[in-house]
Amino acid sequence: MSRLFDFLQLVRNENMKIYRRIGTWIMLGIILLIVIVVSTLSKLFSEHDTMWTIMNGIEQFTYYLITIFTVVVSAECVAGEFSAGTIKLLLIRPWSRSKILLSKYIALLLFALTLSVVMLVSSYLLNLILFGYNDSATANEALGVLNNSHPLSYMIQVYLLDYIGLIMIVTFAFMLSTIFRSGGLAIGLSMFIYFFGLIASGLLFNLKYDWVEYLLFLHLDLKQYLQTSVIKHNIHELTMGFSLAVLAVYYIVFVGITWLIFNKRDVAT
Repeated sequence: MSRLFDFLQLVRNENMKIYRRIGTWIMLGIILLIVIVVSTLSKLFSEHDTMWTIMNGIEQFTYYLITIFTVVVSAECVAGEFSAGTIKLLLIRPWSRSKILLSKYIALLLFALTLSVVMLVSSYLLNLILFGYNDSATANEALGVLNNSHPLSYMIQVYLLDYIGLIMIVTFAFMLSTIFRSGGLAIGLSMFIYFFGLIASGLLFNLKYDWVEYLLFLHLDLKQYLQTSVIKHNIHELTMGFSLAVLAVYYIVFVGITWLIFNKRDVAT
């Protein structure tokens, strides 16, 4: 039990490193500002929107912004320690490298979760005040929900599925942060690969090659399965189960490479 408590303290210290930065609070402020501005403008200039459609629109836009924020923090997490030279001070503590790396990774996932929860709660409460509560039938029709899910349940599913995609991007950026010693290089490369991958996957999806179905970025948008149970690609049909399986394989590869490189790296060079 004492070891678990000490490890939680290690995670707490990593969280303190993240939230001690003024940039972190600026990121949270930007999220709240977007929610306030979009909701207020929609109330003033739109007569047909509901609280649910506004929440859905905010989520779709702000998700990419949250992804950028988490990539920045993830890429700096390990590479920043190497750049500043503080990694040596961290490794002289009575903790294994794996536990130190795990504490950083957990702190990053909690940061990504915090941004998502802040966006969900602030968007829900503000739009509830501005637009009032809409009945399920009207909301489901506006959102395009195919089943009889309650609109709040649907929005929570959207956030959870997007959070899975966010975990994949965080893990990928974390891997690059471990591979490269430069935080700037890790951030730039992470962002380039992320956006280039999204564009390339969209273009390659129409090609009649089976290997296209195994591209990572093709499966990050899991919430598309809330609109349809299958996605047609050539002669195959993609399902959520298949997408989750592909993501799981990539996740194992990313984590394996990260742990291997960090445990083998000589910090003296």
